[in-house]
Amino acid sequence: MRKTINHTKSMLNILGITCLLLALPGCKNKEVKEEAEGKTMSEISTTLTDAQIKNAGIQLGKIEKRQISSTIKVNGKIDVPPQNLVSISVPMGGYLKSTNLLEGMFVAKGQALCVVEDKQYIQLQEDYLMVKAKIEYAKSEYERQKELNQTKSSSDKVYQQAQTEYNSLTVLLQSYAEKLRFAGINPDNVSANKISKSINIYSPISGYVSKINVNIGKYVNPSDILFEIINPADIHLALTIFEKDINKLSIGQSLSAYTNTNPNKKYLCKIILIGKDFTENHSTEVHCHFENYDKALLPGMYMNAVIDLNNNTSNAIQSDAIVKFENKDYVFIENGNKQYEMKEVTIGNSENGYTEIISTDDIIDKNIVTKGAYSLLMKMKNTDDE
Repeated sequence: MRKTINHTKSMLNILGITCLLLALPGCKNKEVKEEAEGKTMSEISTTLTDAQIKNAGIQLGKIEKRQISSTIKVNGKIDVPPQNLVSISVPMGGYLKSTNLLEGMFVAKGQALCVVEDKQYIQLQEDYLMVKAKIEYAKSEYERQKELNQTKSSSDKVYQQAQTEYNSLTVLLQSYAEKLRFAGINPDNVSANKISKSINIYSPISGYVSKINVNIGKYVNPSDILFEIINPADIHLALTIFEKDINKLSIGQSLSAYTNTNPNKKYLCKIILIGKDFTENHSTEVHCHFENYDKALLPGMYMNAVIDLNNNTSNAIQSDAIVKFENKDYVFIENGNKQYEMKEVTIGNSENGYTEIISTDDIIDKNIVTKGAYSLLMKMKNTDDE
């Protein structure tokens, strides 16, 4: 009986040692895998054979000094100076009788925009003619009393009354004449045979009709805006620039602008004015002039712009050397003995097949893989998956 028990214990010990030996490789693999997973991508390296280097087309290069132009993207809206945007109204109001205007139509300075009519214009011309008739009699009476007063044939009081009446009518006539001009009527053209109930509204500038706010038959008040006319000679783009970028800009600098609705159509502009005052969010306005005006561009329209900055000498590497993995940028450094290490980098602008490398402290003199970088990335990923 005791012999049987001892035999059973021996068998159990053998089985335990066997299981432990079988578990050790698994434990070791698990430890290796956990160790690899603990490393960052920048710490992972791989070694290639001569055949692998040849098949991957590995080529090496170093960081170079290159002229890399940079840009900044901003936004703003179309604006015009006050003297180039005119709001048309009727100084004394009235009914819109006729107009041939359409939005986008070009009008010349002095061109009739519309016809407005109202009975107040008849009354104004009537009052002007009545005063004009009275002043002729008052003038002759004043001159007569003046002669009589000089010979003492008339009292000073009568002479002064005639003088006052004539002066009062002169002032009143001038007042009515100015009211006629204000209404758009030339007082020199007003006579008993030429009294009109309508007036013409003329354009004070040459430009394009940007807005039409009325229709025929509508009564308009003096405060109502009938039309808006833009003189495109000085239409410009006002861009919002933040304080960190303002020192990068200068007068005459080029940029291209585009709208959200048609981003493929570019409008070339040049900077004409840089603001000096900053708002609470540390931004200011930069005004730009369009090289070619498009009547489709209207004040208040929002636009985006890309500003070309001056070329700078930067540390750069061939763009093919940079690989992207998990939203980060990397390059491969040759460490010797055909071993390649993955290094995270911060990149800037790209131009002519080269990309600016901002973080270069530990790789400035290193050999960098410029061809075959993606093949190395794939090999590392496959190795990691295993």
